[in-house]
Amino acid sequence: MSRTPPPHPAGLETGAPDAVVIGAGPNGLVAANVLADAGWSVEVLETNEEPGGAVRSDRGVHEDYVSDMFSAFYPLAVASPVLSRLNLHEEGLRWSHAPSVLAHPLTDGRCAVLARDRAATAAGLEHFAPGDGLAWDNLCAIWDGIGEDVLRALFTPFPPVRAAARLFARLRTAGGLRLARTLLLPVRRLGEEEFLGDGGRLLLAGNALHADLAPEAAGSGGFGWLMSMLGQTVGYPVPTGGAGALTAALVRRLERRGGVVRCGERVTEVVVRAGRAVAVRTASGETVPAGRAVLADVAVPALYGDLVAPEHLPPRLLDDLRRFQWDWATFKIDWALSGPVPWTAEQAATAGTVHLADGMDELTRFAAQLATQHVPDRPFLLFGQMTTADPSRSPSGTESAWAYTHVPQRVRGDAGDGGITGTWDLREQEAMADRIEAQIERFAPGFRDRVRARRVLAPPTLESLDANLRDGAINGGTTAVHQQLFFRPVPGTGRPETPVEGLYVASSGAHPGGGVHGAPGANAARAALRSTRPVHRALSRAQSALATRGRR
Repeated sequence: MSRTPPPHPAGLETGAPDAVVIGAGPNGLVAANVLADAGWSVEVLETNEEPGGAVRSDRGVHEDYVSDMFSAFYPLAVASPVLSRLNLHEEGLRWSHAPSVLAHPLTDGRCAVLARDRAATAAGLEHFAPGDGLAWDNLCAIWDGIGEDVLRALFTPFPPVRAAARLFARLRTAGGLRLARTLLLPVRRLGEEEFLGDGGRLLLAGNALHADLAPEAAGSGGFGWLMSMLGQTVGYPVPTGGAGALTAALVRRLERRGGVVRCGERVTEVVVRAGRAVAVRTASGETVPAGRAVLADVAVPALYGDLVAPEHLPPRLLDDLRRFQWDWATFKIDWALSGPVPWTAEQAATAGTVHLADGMDELTRFAAQLATQHVPDRPFLLFGQMTTADPSRSPSGTESAWAYTHVPQRVRGDAGDGGITGTWDLREQEAMADRIEAQIERFAPGFRDRVRARRVLAPPTLESLDANLRDGAINGGTTAVHQQLFFRPVPGTGRPETPVEGLYVASSGAHPGGGVHGAPGANAARAALRSTRPVHRALSRAQSALATRGRR
């Protein structure tokens, strides 16, 4: 693609940056880099005083410990062709791995381990039940046949025509409808069909619950399989030095190409004239014109009807947004530990990520409590051992650790005895933090004795640190099938284009959704680039008019 952009659309300011990107999260920064690579001038406006969104790290727990404030492990980033094309290693980004990818210990001392060596994973599962090692190898063989095409389809704008055609061709040779059925299964059923013992079932189910998918939810099996296979093939790596190193690499790359990132600039309005986005306004009163496009790395409900006034949007779209479903809220704790976690199951000590639930039924119980809007009494935990994954995170012999769990967006009751109501005042934060530590103690007696300092991040705290994390929702909307593909963010969409010409959704609210992989940002940037070509511009206007008429 030529690095000389075409003339500005008629009536727009020629002194303006070609594109304004709202939000310097990973998707916004990826979008800005893709545009800069095409020769566009780009200005990124970020509300917070530092870039990164949910990809940041600090020393806020203890001065000697680096803590990832939000996301921490990045299999999707390493697997993403979007980020791969940016060559961030040239900006100093390095990845680090724990000796094992993840572990799921049980209170009886058994432990399922996803090792980086496929044979080691299979051998460990064989201890749970004879034949389960071969069952794991069979799931890996399916990934070997179609995994590349699955990822290509996942990271391509919807509908992924070429990628889907290749994937369907591979599916025919891999079992076709039977395989499709398998991937649509609830993860509990998939585990029961594939494994005789608990180990393989727990690896799949724990990975499925990285999203807001219950073990009995349709499609949770496919998601659990996807995350398990990513762990098996690329691991669960972390940026050396902290999550912020990934953000820093994206910012350096952009600035070397002339892009500008302005922090502490909260956008309050997308200015629309004659049906086209032409500028944004900030909280300080500044109007920043956009010569060609505005790309919004913001939560979809905040974009439509908030940043974009309702009169510029089809009534049907606004009505659909009232049905928009957020994913579960999140409660997180960061710790500075004086020593390694004293796991009863010693194998858990080698893993970067540890899943904590005492069996499949406890996972189902946890999900059922969330479904009835009760704060779980024995929360399923995703636990991160960051120094195990990256020795630079804390002094030798110590551990920088975190854990998060999910809680309801709206709390109706407390399944435990803490009287948590969802106000998340200091008492409720401490009560929930103590409950999480009690859950860890079931698997690692003596854990609390090693806590030097802790930081509690309740749902409102997470949102205050990143406005896109509505009540701590980390995926930009539910991962359930009714809000994926052409249902994301609302029915009939699935692409970054919006009813407003020149405005594009670049956040995880758009296909393919949450996770640090940059696809929503790259998709939005490519849509903006295509729109400047005369044929594509005319087609885009026609599609926008048809979509608007249909939504009305």
